[in-house]
Amino acid sequence: MPIRILPLQLANQIAAGEVIDRPSSVVKELVENSLDAGATHIEIDIKKGGSKLIHIRDNGCGIPKDELSIALSRYATSKIASIDDLENIMSFGFRGEALSSISSVSRLILTSNTAYQNEAWQTYSEGRDMQVIVKPAAHPIGTSLDVLDLFYNTPARRRFLCSEKTEFQHIKEVIKRIALTSFNVSLVLTHNGKLISKYNAVNHDTKIESRLSLICGKNFIQNALRIDWHHNDLSLNGWIADPNSWNKIPNIQYCYVNKRIVRNKLFKHAIHQAYQIQIRDNNHPPSYVLYLNINPRDINVNVHPAKHEIKFHQSRLVHDFILQSIINALQTNSPTDYTFYLKSIRNLQSAGDNQFIQPVILSINDKENSFLPLSIEKNKELNNEQNSSILKKDINHNINQKNQLPVETFGRVLHVFDSRYALLEKKDSLKLLSLSVANRFLKYTQIFPGKGQLKSKPLIIPILLKITDHKIELINIHSAILNLIGIDLQVEKQHLILRAVPIPLLKQNLKKLIEEMLNYLAHQQNVSIASLTEWLVDQQDDEKSYWNYSQAVILLAELEKNSPQLLQLPPSNLIQNIEIKSVINELHK
Repeated sequence: MPIRILPLQLANQIAAGEVIDRPSSVVKELVENSLDAGATHIEIDIKKGGSKLIHIRDNGCGIPKDELSIALSRYATSKIASIDDLENIMSFGFRGEALSSISSVSRLILTSNTAYQNEAWQTYSEGRDMQVIVKPAAHPIGTSLDVLDLFYNTPARRRFLCSEKTEFQHIKEVIKRIALTSFNVSLVLTHNGKLISKYNAVNHDTKIESRLSLICGKNFIQNALRIDWHHNDLSLNGWIADPNSWNKIPNIQYCYVNKRIVRNKLFKHAIHQAYQIQIRDNNHPPSYVLYLNINPRDINVNVHPAKHEIKFHQSRLVHDFILQSIINALQTNSPTDYTFYLKSIRNLQSAGDNQFIQPVILSINDKENSFLPLSIEKNKELNNEQNSSILKKDINHNINQKNQLPVETFGRVLHVFDSRYALLEKKDSLKLLSLSVANRFLKYTQIFPGKGQLKSKPLIIPILLKITDHKIELINIHSAILNLIGIDLQVEKQHLILRAVPIPLLKQNLKKLIEEMLNYLAHQQNVSIASLTEWLVDQQDDEKSYWNYSQAVILLAELEKNSPQLLQLPPSNLIQNIEIKSVINELHK
């Protein structure tokens, strides 16, 4: 068969298969168009599960007469006009395919009026000929769409439709999802002339919770924990299930990104990980209604024709942000007699080092308020106050750091030889320093606890190891040394849980490292902090072999700060003087 250009009608029907797969897809696309038009009241009338009629009516801005003729054309849209618009999408629609796809597989009537017209205008299109007829009509400001006989010209597609009841349940679910994000819009859904759902527009927090209760059930809102968490351009708010009320809450899972409901594995993975970290032996799927707001330039919504899927440009940052948001919500609302929760708070308290703003932890002894969700306004005030205190703390910390800079230095870096040696100038002398040895000394000082206990970094996801009784005994014998170094190992039955490690070890394969460390401890008679530190330094697999000038300067600055004692008596394998006078004497011979 030769290569040929497909007829327009066939191409549109193929494209329609990507966007329109059942009546609920039509409802989703058309209601989202109404929302993009600024509608505050939308009526959805369905007949025979959507196969006979889908009628959508709104009070949006409407479509001018001269644009009606191209509104049903493919790639015709008012949402974007340039590549820059595509990278900064805040509207629901932008592809310009919905109306064209719907009209290619149905009989479509579009009626619209604007505030600048004296009368409304109507277009009619049938899938077979794709001809658009424009004529005057009576209609208030806004738009109405009638989709009749869906898939009438594609019998194969029509045979794949489910029963009337099933198809309508899908439509009902679409309206519920939209109602959970468009609180300022009233939605009315009818089926075969019968009122099914009516969601009045709400603005106040208490009214929002009333709509949430209407959609998700009273048990959910009564047993849900409120989240309101912010970090730079990221914010997460909504409700998550209280782990103490699993049996009372239905299985509800809705996640939105910039008001768009999405299916995203990263989002769900972060939620499940947070519950797994906080709750042992948890096999119950968490329930939640969560709204993530992010800079539109940091996501890609142009992934799937139906716009169900998105991609994050900084997926790890978003994952950790969601994870920590939920962990803190679970910790903040912990009951006083839930000892495992309190234990988790202690183990994860220093997680604030990841630069996410920490919310104020409510007193768990306050029986009246510990389970009540904070209002959005109150939480924002608390976050603003804490931002101020964090800023002051950071400024003071920076000032103290400047005051503590060492007066004595190794010298000024003049050049780096062979990418491994730094030529230093100090007063009237020259020195040659081994950068690999300096790097090893730095790693040693970062792990060695010195006089006090080394500050460790809590793991976002604790590591679980299955161990023998002999290794449990080893942990108990050396627990004091491990705690000083900052390795937080806890034994629970026949499992070992690694919860925190020193920051320099974070890049290592921690599961392998701990297993090898236990083998090392098993073969050593006398283990000291120094010997274990030396061993940990030897195990680091990110050993650097080559340095440029700027990297050498940074390395020496860190070494001078962390090991000032090396400046007084530097070891011979670290630095050597270059005898300039003897070289000069040789030149004068």
